[in-house]
Amino acid sequence: MTSANYLRPTSLGDALEAMATSSDARFVAGGTDLMVGLRKRRETCPTMISLRRVAELKGLEWTGDRLRIGAAMPLSDIVAQEAVGQKFPALAQSIAVLGSVQIRNVATLGGNLCNASPAADTAPALLAYDAQVELASINGTRQVALDEFFTGPGATQLRPGEILAAVLLQASPSAGSAFTRLGRVRMDLAQASAAALLEMKDGRCLRARVAVGAVAPTPLRLSGVEDLLQGSSLDPDTLAQAQRSVAGLISPISDLRASAVYRRRITPVLVKRAVVAAAQVAAGGKS
Repeated sequence: MTSANYLRPTSLGDALEAMATSSDARFVAGGTDLMVGLRKRRETCPTMISLRRVAELKGLEWTGDRLRIGAAMPLSDIVAQEAVGQKFPALAQSIAVLGSVQIRNVATLGGNLCNASPAADTAPALLAYDAQVELASINGTRQVALDEFFTGPGATQLRPGEILAAVLLQASPSAGSAFTRLGRVRMDLAQASAAALLEMKDGRCLRARVAVGAVAPTPLRLSGVEDLLQGSSLDPDTLAQAQRSVAGLISPISDLRASAVYRRRITPVLVKRAVVAAAQVAAGGKS
């Protein structure tokens, strides 16, 4: 389980330089997934580059309604900020059910995304917010839409030597959002999850974002559902049609947590719950 080399850079530049000069190194922030893999000998890591002392990867930066979250910021520190829960409630809700308190005190937002698990709890919420990720290397930075970041189970658009430096979000004062999930037991990975964001005006949906997790090779935006909701008054017939359309847009598998059949049946229910809750928030209520 041990790593032959453990590096502790204090700046992002030093961390990127260390990665560029080592062919067997891996970045580690919270390490909640990596350490399990090392203990069970599923993974090897001859060189660890710790990100815990890299200030550029920590903290929240607000510019009006735009938020930049440092990728190495612990999840519990993110939700401790009241403004996050107020402006991005679905994200706060997704973090609140992720693992245990002890895990949230160590795990980071960047780690949850870079692990690229189809069941990553924060991913559907961030997809609903049209999140962007900032990727850094010794050659500079680039921004990628989160719905293009995941390329498969455990796979992302990260290039060799790159690091996910930050997550970028834009709040919409007139929108409401919500997250919901289902798991076998508390602290387990989701059997299925859903998040929704709705922007409403005069009783009609101007903009809809709906995303799901644990029911496809990657966290997934449901553009077909969004198209049905946008322009509607969210009447019962529209909600029923949107709910029925979900099963044809996902590709769940059977595993130890749930069967594909169960996931295909429960995900439409979760989507409707998230949509209704988001509409309530947009109308001035509480999810």
